[in-house]
Amino acid sequence: MSIVSIKELTTEAIKNNVSVAQIALDRESEALGVSKESILKEMETRIQVMRDSMEKGLTEKQYSASGLTDGKAYNYEKWRLENDNSLYAKVIARALAVAEVNACMGRIVAAPTAGSCGILPAVLITYADEHNLNDSLVDAFITAGAVGMVIARNASISGAEGGCQAECGSASAMAAAGLVELEKLSPQVIDTAVSLAMQNILGLVCDPVAGLVEVPCVNRNVLGAVNALSCYSMVKAGLQSPIPADEAIKAMKEVGEALPESLKETAKGGIANTTSAKKIARDFFAKKP
Repeated sequence: MSIVSIKELTTEAIKNNVSVAQIALDRESEALGVSKESILKEMETRIQVMRDSMEKGLTEKQYSASGLTDGKAYNYEKWRLENDNSLYAKVIARALAVAEVNACMGRIVAAPTAGSCGILPAVLITYADEHNLNDSLVDAFITAGAVGMVIARNASISGAEGGCQAECGSASAMAAAGLVELEKLSPQVIDTAVSLAMQNILGLVCDPVAGLVEVPCVNRNVLGAVNALSCYSMVKAGLQSPIPADEAIKAMKEVGEALPESLKETAKGGIANTTSAKKIARDFFAKKP
C-alpha cells in the first residue's frame, strides 16, 4: 500500500468524504492488482479464524510444553460468566484466549504479530458483537491493517527490533483506530486514537521468559486490548492529543532503537532476567532432548 503516514491516510479520507477503510481498500486493491471483493472476502476469512481461536481458548484449557500456559483464559472466562459481564471483562478473556492458543501452537492470525495476536480480535470482534456493529467489522479491520502498515513502514512491528511496544503497542494503536472505524466517527479521530494508544505503551520492553511467547507476553495482550478501549473512550468523548500519530510512531522507533539488546526478545533482561524466570528457563531446557 502506498500510504506513507497516518496524516495522509486521514487527510485523503476527509478530502474525498469517504472512510479510511475505503481509502485503504482502494490503495491495497491497486497495489496487489486484485479486486476489492477478493480483499473483503479474505478479510472475512481471517476474522473467522480469529473467532475460532477465541472460542478455542475460552472453551478448551490450553496447556503448553513449558507449563507456563495453563488454561488461564478458560479459568478467567469461567469466573467472568459468574461475576462480571462487562465489555472489559469479555475483552480480557478473549485477549487471553487467543494469546494462549498461539502459545500452544494453535491457529491464529498474526495481527500484526503472533505475540500480539489477541489484541485486535478481542477488541474489535467483542465490541462489534456487543453493539451490533458487525456490518462495519470488515471495514474496522481494514482500517486497523492500514494503520499497522504505516507503523511497519515508519517504525517497526517486531519485538526483536523495537521491543514489545512495537508488537503490543502497534496492535493496540491498530485496535483503537479500528474502533473509530467501527462506529464511523470522523477519520481525523483516528489520528488521536493511534497517538494516545502508542504514547501509553511507549517503551514497553520485550522480555519473554525462557524466550517463549508466554510470560509476560500473554498478559500483555490484555494490556494492549484494554489500552485500546480506554483510548477510544477518550477520543469518543472529544479528548485530543497535542502529539500527532505520525510523531508518536516516530518516537516509538527512536525508543526502540535506544533499547538495549537485552530488552528486545533476547530473554536476557527485564522479567526474563528475574531469579524465578531463570529457574523456569533452566528447568525447561533441561527437560528438552
